[in-house]
Amino acid sequence: MDSTAQSYQHRSLSIKLWPPSQSTRLMLVERMTKNLTTPSIFSRKYGLLSKEEAEEDAKEIEDAAFVTATQHFEKEPDGDGSSAVQIYAKESSKLMLEVLKRGPKVKEDVELISEKAVETVFDLSGGRRAFIDGEEAAEVLKPLRGPNSFTKICFSNRSFGLDAAHVAEPILISIKDQLKEVDLSDFIAGRPEAEALEVMNIFSSALEGSVLRYLNLSNNAMGEKGVRAFRSLLKSQNDLEELYLMNDGISEEAAKAVAELIPSTEKLRVLHFHNNMTGDEGAFAIADVVKRSPALEDFRCSSTRVGCDGGVAVAVALGTCKHLKKLDLRDNMFGVEAGVALSKVIPVFVDLTEIYLSYLNLEDDGAEALANALKESAPSLEILDMAGNDITAKAAVSVAACISSKQFLTKLNLSENELKDEGAVLISKALEGGLGQLNEVDLSTNSITWSGARLLAEAVVQKPGFKLLNINANFISDEGICELQKIFKNSPDMLGPLDENEPDGEDIDEEDEEDDDNDELESKLKGLEI
Repeated sequence: MDSTAQSYQHRSLSIKLWPPSQSTRLMLVERMTKNLTTPSIFSRKYGLLSKEEAEEDAKEIEDAAFVTATQHFEKEPDGDGSSAVQIYAKESSKLMLEVLKRGPKVKEDVELISEKAVETVFDLSGGRRAFIDGEEAAEVLKPLRGPNSFTKICFSNRSFGLDAAHVAEPILISIKDQLKEVDLSDFIAGRPEAEALEVMNIFSSALEGSVLRYLNLSNNAMGEKGVRAFRSLLKSQNDLEELYLMNDGISEEAAKAVAELIPSTEKLRVLHFHNNMTGDEGAFAIADVVKRSPALEDFRCSSTRVGCDGGVAVAVALGTCKHLKKLDLRDNMFGVEAGVALSKVIPVFVDLTEIYLSYLNLEDDGAEALANALKESAPSLEILDMAGNDITAKAAVSVAACISSKQFLTKLNLSENELKDEGAVLISKALEGGLGQLNEVDLSTNSITWSGARLLAEAVVQKPGFKLLNINANFISDEGICELQKIFKNSPDMLGPLDENEPDGEDIDEEDEEDDDNDELESKLKGLEI
């Protein structure tokens, strides 16, 4: 038989895998409907779909996946359809994940309509930041007089003096029983201390006894005197779900006052304590609040001058917060010991989606302990930030293993470390497989040359939905930059600016070893499994 006949016979006997039969398509819809209605980590977090809604979503997913796969198949008409089948399955999985993370649509719509019908907001923050006197207060607060349905008030961005506070006082007393949310952030700016404290006392007394779920006292430079000026309001709150005390000049004594004056935190879901001067002793008081907050989902204690001892106390306290979804401890002086202490409680955070651990002086040992703990927990992690911790290639093995286990990861920040090329290669290998949700990677300021930068670029450039690779402030040669631009020629916006790159920035002590290091790099990585 000649070659032409053999070729014809092969084509005539080949099996076409695309398009699938109608029964196959219906079977996929049934399977997706079952998956969408089965309890999982997503249903615990976002809610469980009803069978009717799941079936509707499954049909839409299958239709969209079928169209995408068919378009792919039409570009390769001589193929057997196997690649189209893979596209079909991959697209179905991706869209199904989006629905799982969205949760019940009908429920969301009903809640949204309900909230709009019930909740009304009175907000003064939209205008320019300025003082408000008694005359203006009487005018702008008119909507709050008499019957109204306001459940949230926001006085932020307007500085109240005594005359304006006295105008507001009877109005607040008249509506306090209907209020659910109060925002008094930045409402005494520029006032003398004595006047500011008296204003806070007036507002506190007027709102005493209200049943609030949300209270924001940020940006008021309160200190201990200011915290205690809000004693009446704070002591009367037993149902707070969200409390914001950011940029309030809260020292050790002020933190102790916070812990003393909040009577109950059992319902507290959000506690933000950013940019204060709390220190270790103050951290012990905040740790006490955290320990009494088993429902906590979002905890921010960043830029608070907390050192090792305070960091350990906060870490231990977080062990009671099994519902934590977002943890932000950036810019403190924890050190290795506090990092290790935190790693021991990480396994309880099964719903964790965001963790910010940058600038904590973790070094390799602390970073390794945390990366290893995160690898075995937090299956839904979306954001991992470990910038500025002096992490080297030694710890990069554990960090890379952690990254590769997080299939829902969207953002990775490892900037301002000491990964160099060896660490960059390890991270790039972790980024290659899966991670279909990833859209941002930051490895700026890591002493990376063209060798490591190339592999990082190749690992992310083809990812669907990817938005930004930041590798600025490294040691990439001019030729390497040109090559990077070629890699991203079809999507130049994905490559961040390189204006701070130093083409000749290699350490002098390492220049003689650079060639040997590059030659051995691949051999060191052979057999590595992530």
